[in-house]
Amino acid sequence: MARDNINDILVFLVIARERSFTRAASKLGMTQSALSHIMRGLEERLGVRLLSRTTRSVSPTEAGERLLQNVGPRLEEIEAEIAAISDLGDKPAGLVRITAVDNVIDNVLWPRLATIMPQYPDLHLEMSSDYRMVDIAAERYDIGVRFGDQVEKDMVAVRLTPDMPTMIVGSPAYFAHRPVPASIQDLMKHNCIGLRLATSGGVYAWELGHEGRAIEFRPRGQLIFNTVYPQVNAALSGCGLAFLTEDLVGHHIRAGRLVSVMPDWCPPFPGLHAYYPSRRHSSRALALVIDAIRYKG
Repeated sequence: MARDNINDILVFLVIARERSFTRAASKLGMTQSALSHIMRGLEERLGVRLLSRTTRSVSPTEAGERLLQNVGPRLEEIEAEIAAISDLGDKPAGLVRITAVDNVIDNVLWPRLATIMPQYPDLHLEMSSDYRMVDIAAERYDIGVRFGDQVEKDMVAVRLTPDMPTMIVGSPAYFAHRPVPASIQDLMKHNCIGLRLATSGGVYAWELGHEGRAIEFRPRGQLIFNTVYPQVNAALSGCGLAFLTEDLVGHHIRAGRLVSVMPDWCPPFPGLHAYYPSRRHSSRALALVIDAIRYKG
């Protein structure tokens, strides 16, 4: 019975953290009906309701919150100790979970990690594309990747790239019948492509600057996306101007498919950093991944 309780409590913890049977089922690789069956059995054995369910949400009850806050961290400590023991084997082993945005996974992380995977068959990676500012401790990621100015001060941060140049770009077809902008006033007359921020829900304000003065420019135009690749495609199609990092559009500029404008108004972004909690058990698997992706200049 005790073993059943532990397994079912692990399921409860995922549901409580995700606050959704749908997301928990996807994360655990189980059906929602199976999760509901497990929760009913656990609540019956404990004699108390752990989750409050409505048609739109799931949240822990008072008893569930106590279980989440007091038992959850202890089970995580047990998992960390088991990982530490398994880490004493001949080769790094275990799962390393990483959260980053899609283009960073494609262009920075995967090219560096692909080279080490065949050498370490017991190393497993899970990389999740997410534009939110993820609480990696709460969502049980081992590594987060964001620009340096977005990393919390209590995290260990490892640089992955130099500072990243930014560019305002449009296609030659777009400029065929429009003047090239040279100022913010000019830019306001153009069809600018927006990015919807996942965390706040607002549209990202372009972080421009000129002669030492920082300027937030709020783009206006026909198109708003919530990821960067469609912005690139829209600019290539002549549908507007986009504000993007050089790694996304530099090859298009060199090929003549896009034109960079107002370069003096585009300060670089701080370099990408991998970060993780300082209290995190530093396994050989984690150390291996960090070493593979770090910036070696």
